[in-house]
Amino acid sequence: MEISAAGRLEVRITTADVGKRVSVRRLSEPGVAGEKFTDTVGVLTSWTDGVLLITRKSGECVRVAESALVAGKVVPSAPARRRGPATSYEELARVAARAWRPVESERLGGWELRAAGGFTRRANSVLPLGDPGLPLDEALTAVRRWYGERGLPAYVQTATGAEGTQELLCAELERRGWVREVTAEVWTGGLAPVADLAEGAGVVLSREADEAWLARYRRKGVSDVALRVLGSGPSVWFATVPGAGTTGTTGTTDATDATDAPAAIGRCVVDGRWASFAAVEVDPARRRRGLATAVMAALARRALDEGASAAWLQVETDNAAARALYARMGFTVHHAYHHYREPGDAGTL
Repeated sequence: MEISAAGRLEVRITTADVGKRVSVRRLSEPGVAGEKFTDTVGVLTSWTDGVLLITRKSGECVRVAESALVAGKVVPSAPARRRGPATSYEELARVAARAWRPVESERLGGWELRAAGGFTRRANSVLPLGDPGLPLDEALTAVRRWYGERGLPAYVQTATGAEGTQELLCAELERRGWVREVTAEVWTGGLAPVADLAEGAGVVLSREADEAWLARYRRKGVSDVALRVLGSGPSVWFATVPGAGTTGTTGTTDATDATDAPAAIGRCVVDGRWASFAAVEVDPARRRRGLATAVMAALARRALDEGASAAWLQVETDNAAARALYARMGFTVHHAYHHYREPGDAGTL
């Protein structure tokens, strides 16, 4: 907190600092035991009618009454990163978009409108990297019209918690009644340590998601559109650990037909220096046997062979088991991302 030469706490932020990362101290709410002050760090997304709105790294919005402010200052836009590959939010966002391509897309200035028949929010949402070229209300009207013409709810994918992310857009969407449905995180890490974790015996690699792989994939009734999305990306690999009724050979490029669901599966997309991991799923009856690690290690070795050196993945905030696994592999959080649904629409993806 800012302390004057006389030792007093001072508020050194103004409405002109909207859009900057700040640290503020306020008087605690009445009834909070043992704490006189509460500290909040995040992006100052608005300051109107005597109320500050601060968006934290997680995407949580905190309202602070101006009258309760004790101290405040502007802080660096993003904390120094001590672990993981050096990268920007925009680089990761573009790599992630190439790893999960929609069937149809259209540009609206710096925004990309994406649709894939409703298969996943990632492939059916706006990726706003830049200015849409229109005032925000007009841009959102165009977005709702575009998705409405396709019989889909309108979603906007935003990010928080890193330099160049979209805390201000999140606040504007919430002010207009858009509803945040999902928050997840993008984690990054070195690729070589993942490849060294396990031998990956029994892991079959394929260029296509065959019937065996799809039998374990948690999204049932996968359509042709979904298969196009799953198969999209610069260099896509699918991993399968055969179940009791399947056979396979480690490292082959063609998986065999399955007579039951595999024990584990995974998907990896290699894109330059990056390898992404997704759809890592294990038979509930065979968890805690190292199968997820084996799948990721086999995919990591293939990605290393193609020249990749860094890895990223997405994990939902309430998936404690996956978060623990990825932390042991050396992954750390880079930023959070969110999907906002248009107001008044009951449909979800």
